[in-house]
Amino acid sequence: MNLYPLQFKPEMKERVWGGRALERFGLELPDGHIGEGWMIGDHPNGTTKAMNGELAGLGLDEIREKYGQELFGTKGQTNGGRFPLLIKLLDCQDDLSVQVHPNDSYEKLPAGELGKTEMWYILNAKPGARILYGLKPGVTRESLEEAIQGGRIMDSLQEVPVKAGDSFYIPAGTVHALCAGVLAAEIQQNSDTTYRLYDYDRPGLDGKPRELHIEDSLNVIAYEGAGATRMTTELEEPNRWLTLAQSPYFVVEKGRVEQSWALQTSPESFVIHIVCEGAGQLVWTDGSLDLKPGDAFLLPAGLGSYSLEGEVTVLRSYLP
Repeated sequence: MNLYPLQFKPEMKERVWGGRALERFGLELPDGHIGEGWMIGDHPNGTTKAMNGELAGLGLDEIREKYGQELFGTKGQTNGGRFPLLIKLLDCQDDLSVQVHPNDSYEKLPAGELGKTEMWYILNAKPGARILYGLKPGVTRESLEEAIQGGRIMDSLQEVPVKAGDSFYIPAGTVHALCAGVLAAEIQQNSDTTYRLYDYDRPGLDGKPRELHIEDSLNVIAYEGAGATRMTTELEEPNRWLTLAQSPYFVVEKGRVEQSWALQTSPESFVIHIVCEGAGQLVWTDGSLDLKPGDAFLLPAGLGSYSLEGEVTVLRSYLP
């Protein structure tokens, strides 16, 4: 097979906090409150199918089974061979639950599941938008448990204002929540395990309160901090990468293309590009693809030389 950049049909997920904002990217949404677009996924709860080229119609799991290392690279065969990352777009029309994710070693992880370290890049934020990001200094397991029992959990959490271009690294163990008015790209471990601490006493999509996971949450929180970092991401120069997150599971960088930027994949890892703004083309030896905001592309490790053309801002993700 001649390797080429893959684009997938997103798996759309209805969420009580979702809306319709992903339509602005030209994505086809089913009815309902769509909170998550799984853009590149290989998980039991959602597997995306290729839309272009000779692999069109095949799920990422099927592609992985047929082409394995050639596609993912020498570092890409993890978690039983499953694709190591999950790439999402998030539309938060309402506040997400206050939540935390476990790490890989948590003994109560569901069978076959990973922990969940992730990062957010804010694509758009309404005036006054905010997120919850970590515990206030001095909060302990005991004080947090007392606050939960007394209905005062919000007093223990840090609020952070957000704007387009902000970036947040969220290691497992970090209490967090996106809030209303935020549109974000999320790069994360290939996991769908979330423990909820608080959900505003609201009903779920079925009209019933959503399950909370207080004991698991209290068990996995990193009370002394897990290494969460945040930054604004102004780019001083075009055609140069700015590192947003560097974890044991992924590296995420941001770059602004002006005219043409010659790049190359490595045999060690695939590359994922998410288009943030602007327009252009992704060009490789055998073809090209148009770039527009909201697009996500998986470039095989064996692709080799390619270029980004036009006036476009992109995220680049790969395995460390």
